[in-house]
This record gives sequence, structure tokens and C-alpha cells, in this order.
Amino acid sequence: MEGCRLATRDDLPRIVELARAMREEIRSVRGGDVWALREGRPEPLEASYGALFDDAGVRVLVGTIDGTVMGFAVGETDVLHDGGLLGIISDICVEPGARAIGVGEEMANNLVDHFRALGCIGVDSWALPGQRETKNFFEEHGFVSRGIVVHKRLTDDAPEASPSE
Repeated sequence: MEGCRLATRDDLPRIVELARAMREEIRSVRGGDVWALREGRPEPLEASYGALFDDAGVRVLVGTIDGTVMGFAVGETDVLHDGGLLGIISDICVEPGARAIGVGEEMANNLVDHFRALGCIGVDSWALPGQRETKNFFEEHGFVSRGIVVHKRLTDDAPEASPSE
């Protein structure tokens, strides 16, 4: 049975394993190389994800099937110019074989409920072009696009925004 719980430091090796797989998957889609340099957590991932456990403003979850960790999610908040809060699902990853059966939904619902309890005005997350499953997942849970990021590569050695460039 699928579920989710707050992650502990004991989950860190599995979170890092999933994060590495997520990074490779994302780098294969348009915008993924730039994502890895800007939005993705920096190496060493053990330190980047480990630091989240020391931040009281961050919620780290693991998604499970029959108690086995099959995914993870990270929720953070941004303080807006008017002092309000915006919830951010900065990371959400489910093992490919465990997708579309409720693990991601459990984690997303947990974070949305958490952000609602904090008084957030809304929740943001992201999906890159080519991540149709991710886009569909969020849309099925009531998320809508509120902006589009565009990119122009200026140097030959800059990361490609599109693997087909």
C-alpha cells in the first residue's frame, strides 16, 4: 500500500540515489542541463539534501509502497513582497516503476495540506518541456501554469536548453 511520511536522516542515502536518477532523467529533456545548473541542488548531493534536515522551514517526505521508499519530495516556502507565503514543491521524484499508482499523489497532497496549514497563498512547482507526465500529474491535482520561462543560448559552451539544438 502506498503512503508517505516525514523523511529522516536514515533516508538520506535513498533520497540521494533517487535524486541522482531524477537529475539524469531531467537532463535528457529540453531545459534539463540549465535546470541542473540553476534549480537542481548542487553536488555533493549528500550535503545538499542533508542540509535540508537542518532547516526548520523545509519539509522532506518519502513516498513508500509497503514501507519501501520509492520516492521523495521537498517542500519549501518563499516569503512574498507583501509578507505572504508561497509554498514551493522544489523536488518530487518517484521511481519509474512506482509511478501512476499514488505515491506522488500522497506526497503532493501532504505538502499541499502542510502549505495550507502554514497559510500559504498557493503552491508552485515546475515541469520542463518534454516532461508531459510531470505536467499531467500536476494538472490532475489542480495546478495550472502561471508563467513560462524562455531561454536563449549565447555561447557554444553554455548548456543546451534543448537536446536537439
